[in-house]
Amino acid sequence: MNTYEEKINLLLEMIAFSTVDGQLHKREYEFLGIVANELNIEKSVFIALFHQEMPQKVIKSEFERIQQFYRLSLLMHIDGILHRKEENAIQQISINMGLNPMVIKRILTMMKTNSNPMIEPEVLLSIFQEQHN
Repeated sequence: MNTYEEKINLLLEMIAFSTVDGQLHKREYEFLGIVANELNIEKSVFIALFHQEMPQKVIKSEFERIQQFYRLSLLMHIDGILHRKEENAIQQISINMGLNPMVIKRILTMMKTNSNPMIEPEVLLSIFQEQHN
């Protein structure tokens, strides 16, 4: 993330995704707070983001798009409840970001079937790089 605006847009997208099932779980809110803290977003600004609409901004770097997809995937699993609306939304967001739908499906299945939804960064990147071969 290079600019403050990019960081804000990242959080706005994550906030919008976290409420796609109609509610914001406490663990989702806490996770979003951790991300905001890591991005050096002040708490007052973070709270205010829940009352803003998300602007449409394209993430240019493929690596950043993969990171954002993975953050959203973790957010989807953080409350321990997988909603169909969340799955549909993350697939659509990923397609809009230009990520390979088959790779997305593979990673989401991997996260769903493992006891821990976290995937090692090297594994995640290697799955995405397979599509280039």
